[in-house]
Amino acid sequence: MTGNEIPTFSPEELERRYEQERIKRLTTGVRQYRSLRDLDKDFDADPFVEPGFTRAPVVEETDVVIVGTGWAGMTTAAYLTKQGVSSYRMIDKAGDFGGTWYWNRYPGCMCDVESYVYLPLLEEVGYMPKHKYAHAHEIFEYAQMLGRKFDMYPHALFQTDCTGMEWNEDTKRWLVTTTRGDELSARFVVICGGVLHKAKLPAIPGIEDFQGHSFHTSRWDYRYTGGGPEEPMDKLRDKVVGIIGTGATAVQAVPKLAQDAEHVYVFQRTPSSVSPRNQRDTDPAWFAEMTSKPGWHEERMANFVEMTTGANPPMDLVQDGWTEMFAVDVKKDPEDEQEAAELKLLDFELMEKVRQRITDIVEDQETAEKLKPWYGVSCKRPCFHDEYLPAFNRDNVTLVDTDGRGVDRITDKGIVVGDTEYELDFIVYATGFDAPTTFYTHRLGFDPIGEGGISMSDAWRHGPYTLHGVFTHGFPNLCMNGHIQAGQHINIAYASTKAAEHTAWVIKRALDENVIVQPEVAAEEDWYQVIASTLGPYATYFIGCTPGYLNGELQMPDASGGRPGAFMDSAVKFRDILAGWRAEGTMPGLVRTPID
Repeated sequence: MTGNEIPTFSPEELERRYEQERIKRLTTGVRQYRSLRDLDKDFDADPFVEPGFTRAPVVEETDVVIVGTGWAGMTTAAYLTKQGVSSYRMIDKAGDFGGTWYWNRYPGCMCDVESYVYLPLLEEVGYMPKHKYAHAHEIFEYAQMLGRKFDMYPHALFQTDCTGMEWNEDTKRWLVTTTRGDELSARFVVICGGVLHKAKLPAIPGIEDFQGHSFHTSRWDYRYTGGGPEEPMDKLRDKVVGIIGTGATAVQAVPKLAQDAEHVYVFQRTPSSVSPRNQRDTDPAWFAEMTSKPGWHEERMANFVEMTTGANPPMDLVQDGWTEMFAVDVKKDPEDEQEAAELKLLDFELMEKVRQRITDIVEDQETAEKLKPWYGVSCKRPCFHDEYLPAFNRDNVTLVDTDGRGVDRITDKGIVVGDTEYELDFIVYATGFDAPTTFYTHRLGFDPIGEGGISMSDAWRHGPYTLHGVFTHGFPNLCMNGHIQAGQHINIAYASTKAAEHTAWVIKRALDENVIVQPEVAAEEDWYQVIASTLGPYATYFIGCTPGYLNGELQMPDASGGRPGAFMDSAVKFRDILAGWRAEGTMPGLVRTPID
């Protein structure tokens, strides 16, 4: 069977199988995970900095404090600089710029979105990525390059956690405090906490009992494994390794572990959908031709968004697995039964190709059957990799499928599944990050205090209220850049960059006019109605999925209902909404109060 042929299948049988697998995986939801800080063992230590860092506290007034130095924080700083705002501070727990690309340096790590559309402000920086899909170390270096380009380093306070953020009605400023004793008095604060930044561990009994070595993939310890992101891990040659998780991280790490370790046990609760990546080097002549046209980067990014959200533009500029998988002309009308039936059939076809690829590649058919995903194509983030499935043809790689239950417990010697204990030297937790559906202040690690001494957790106890996902009533001059009620896309960096540009524009205008800004309650409700109008088809789809971070582990809705949802239409439309709002000129829905 060729890669373009679709196996024959029965839609009715697939529906039954999908439902069987979904029911197997219904658990206690996000309560099955724990924060890295919740355990006695220090899983949260930064392995990439020298211990013992100290510095004098910073006490100062500044125009803006930005919390977070990933893409959202960095592009906010870049656009502030472009607007002429140079009085700002940046705070991050990490030891350098990059956000997720600072922390994620595990072997084989790379971006699954094409580098020419993923890297923010690429046209302005003038950098040519080495590959179609950039490796993690290159992305981290690019973040450092971006930091130098816009002179961010003098503004950054690294290895520093924000501990508090409180509005002072008398000074009309925010007081921001940190773990380093800093006291920053700011006109504006911008929270760029990231969409998937707070690493989590499974709440498996005995996790602290294991006597071997263990860590989360976002805290990879090369002092133990040897080697580096692109070098063989020479210290693993006599080690038996267990890796818990088979999502996007494990798909990249398993082949590298398989090459270097004596044996690797892959513990699987739910298999991933894995399609070809087709990685390749960047052709300098092609890149020069593509970049010769001003505006090429925005054009390519927008084309990728539209190819993967149903706009069906006449030309596919990116031509990869994402655009092949999602290039469908979709009206997204939940009442259109014919369209819904056609989309479901197409979904079945796409996943049948994924499953057939597993049959074709994995030699042991019992293992192949266990690796097959039985759910819709968008239920979990699809993966693209060329070495993951072949790794299971190696004698030193064993798949331990838990049939949807997950690992039962961990002992001082290893991992227990059912009646079998797997003795291990080393455990890798490829268990991901807190989902955007968990409460905002939980992921931030602090609770902003706004007008009248009201905390954000109290103000949002019935769900979030925002204008464009950026501003919220009762918290003057506070801006957010994240997932809640904001734009979203496969290319996470795109929507966050557009929100950063929007935020910097408003801050510059408010500083020039010497005003305080916060949204009208009515404007927040109007924006929520826009959000709600985009959620219907997705809510229907995700409720039929296996549990995962995209559907909040199928937990029952709390008092917030659907309010934390994102703008689920095209991120290009989100861009255009923000640009149109700015072009209108009066900042509708945003109250401007002059400072005396």
